[in-house]
Amino acid sequence: MASLPTNWVLNACVRRKQWEGAFWVLQQMKEKDVQPSTATYGLVMEVMLACGKYNLVHEFFKKVQKSSIPNALVYKVLVNTLWREGKTEEAVLAVKDMERRGIVGSAALYYDLARCLCTSGRCQEALDLIEKICKVANKPLVVTYTGLIQACLDSGNIQNAVYIFNQMRNFCPPNLVTCNIMLKAYLEHGLFEEANELFNKMLDDGNHISRRSDYKFRVIPDIYTFNTMLDASIAENKWDDFEYIYQKMLRHGFHFNANRHLRMVLDASRAGKGEVLEITWKHLEQGDRIPPPPLVKERFCMMLEKEDFNSALACITTNSAGESQAFCKSAWLNLFEENAQRFRKDTLMRLMHEVRVLAAQSNSPNPVLQNLLISCSDYNRPRVKVPGFNQT
Repeated sequence: MASLPTNWVLNACVRRKQWEGAFWVLQQMKEKDVQPSTATYGLVMEVMLACGKYNLVHEFFKKVQKSSIPNALVYKVLVNTLWREGKTEEAVLAVKDMERRGIVGSAALYYDLARCLCTSGRCQEALDLIEKICKVANKPLVVTYTGLIQACLDSGNIQNAVYIFNQMRNFCPPNLVTCNIMLKAYLEHGLFEEANELFNKMLDDGNHISRRSDYKFRVIPDIYTFNTMLDASIAENKWDDFEYIYQKMLRHGFHFNANRHLRMVLDASRAGKGEVLEITWKHLEQGDRIPPPPLVKERFCMMLEKEDFNSALACITTNSAGESQAFCKSAWLNLFEENAQRFRKDTLMRLMHEVRVLAAQSNSPNPVLQNLLISCSDYNRPRVKVPGFNQT
C-alpha cells in the first residue's frame, strides 16, 4: 500500500468502475490503523457513483458527517448521485446545507446542480446559479450555458433548451458547438423551419466578418453544420433547400466528399435537381478531380435525356480511365435497363451512330466506347421468344 498512493488507486477505481477496489483500499487503511480523510471518502464516493452504487454513496456521506466536515468534492458527488436518482429537491437542499456550513462550492458542483435543475424543468433556477458559477469558474460562460442546454435535451425537453439558448444570447454569444447542438435538436424534434432560421443566421454571420475579433461574436457554419442540414433537407424532401444548402457548402470552401455526398447528389438529380449534379461536376473539374463512376453515369443519362450526345460521350471519354469494370458491357446494359423510361425509343440507336463516329476519329480503340457500342447493340436487339422455353 505504501508504494501505491491511496488517491491514485481510488482514481483508477473510478476510471475502471471497480467498487471492490475501493473497499480493498479502506481495508488496507484499517489494517494500518489509518483514518480515511474527507478527501479519501470523497474519492470512495466517486467510485460508488461511477459504479451505480448510490446507496453506498449515501452511507459513506453519513460516515463523513460523523467523523469530519464534508468538503466541496463530497457534496459534488452527493449532488450528482441525487441527480441520477431523480431527487432534484434533495440535491438543492444538500447544496443549501453545504452553504450553511460555510463551505465554498466549486464551479463543477454548481454546474452539476444547474444541469440537475434543467433535467427537472426548473430552468430559471438553473440560470439563477450562473452568477455563482461565474464567481468560481475558470471555464468560459458559453460552456456553462451549452451544458445546461444539453442537460435539457438529454431529458427530452426541447422547449427548455430553446429557452436557455435564448437567455444565453442576452449574456454571451453562442459558439459553433452550441449552435450545432441546437440545430440538431431542432431537427430531431421536427422543427425544420427553426433549424433553417438558425442556419441562415450563421450564414449571415459569415457576411459580417472582416477581422479576427469578429469571430468572438459571430458563428459561421462548419462541415458538420452543412451535412446536418443536407441530411434534414433530404429527409423532409425539401429539394429546393437542399440545392441552396449544397451550393452554400461549396462556396464556403468545403469539398464534395463521395462517401458523404454522392448518394445525396444522385438523389437530388433524380428528384429534378440536375443543377446540383452540374455544380458538383464543375466543382470536381476545378479541383482536377475525377468524378466517381456513378456520377459520370448519371450525368451521361441526363445528357441522353436532352439528346445532347456530344456532352454525354464527353462524360465517359474524359472520366473513365482506370474504371474499366464500372464501364464494362454488363454495367452499360444494367444502366440502360434501369433508366429505360428516361430515353426516347430511338435514343440509343442515335447514340450508337455517334459512338461509331467518335470511335472512327480515334487512332487507338477506346475500350469504354467499344463496350458501350456492344451494349447498345445488344440492348436494341429484338428479344426472340421461343415457345415453351422460359428465358428468365
